Amino acid sequence: MSDENLQDSARRKFLTGLAAMSTLAVAPGVTLIAPAQAAGASSDVRWGMLIDVNKCKSECDKCVGACATENGLKSHDRPATDPQWIRKVTVKDPKSGNEKSLPVMCQHCANPPCADVCPTGASFKRADGIVLVDRHICIGCRYCMMACPYKARSFVHEDVKGQKPYMPRGKGTVEACTLCVHRIDDGRLPACVETCDTGALVFGDLNDPNSGISKAVAEFGATRIRADLGLDPGVMYQGI
Repeated sequence: MSDENLQDSARRKFLTGLAAMSTLAVAPGVTLIAPAQAAGASSDVRWGMLIDVNKCKSECDKCVGACATENGLKSHDRPATDPQWIRKVTVKDPKSGNEKSLPVMCQHCANPPCADVCPTGASFKRADGIVLVDRHICIGCRYCMMACPYKARSFVHEDVKGQKPYMPRGKGTVEACTLCVHRIDDGRLPACVETCDTGALVFGDLNDPNSGISKAVAEFGATRIRADLGLDPGVMYQGI
């Protein structure tokens, strides 16, 4: 066996061992978001979200609260380490001084850098464009957090209690917005979209020209954050 093949074999064994150890942080019998759940996803669909910042009120954080409630994200009064799948960000035009408030979450990129750098394949993209983390094989290396230009991922620092049966979480793993994949697979809207009463958040199939989101993008246009990176995010914005 060549030196190169020996190195590859050793690396695979090392990562397999780490992946096995990472599951110890998860309660026995708990099944997390795993690739098996992606079996029914179809590439005929590309789920996406359109956010109209002109309709997003700076003082409103209903989407943040709905996300936390839906997915069982508990605050420990430590903002630096508390899980935050959606955060409100204020952007300001330096010339006019105009400010806009916008929600920022995982952008569900068509070319996700988080998946590119993941050594175990824990970060992956479903056929329908939703980017997820298989926390059974996440080793907590946090490479994906460093690779994400949107700072959209959180690391679970605390012991997790009172988990939602459809969204179990594990200490020592990385997590991020899933677009409420459990609701999507059940034919429902993401919790943030459902709770928004201003119409700022629109969810739908970007591959369907007759969907509400596709019609809105065709009529009014849309902006992708850091479009220059060529990641093709599924989350788009209007008004910035």
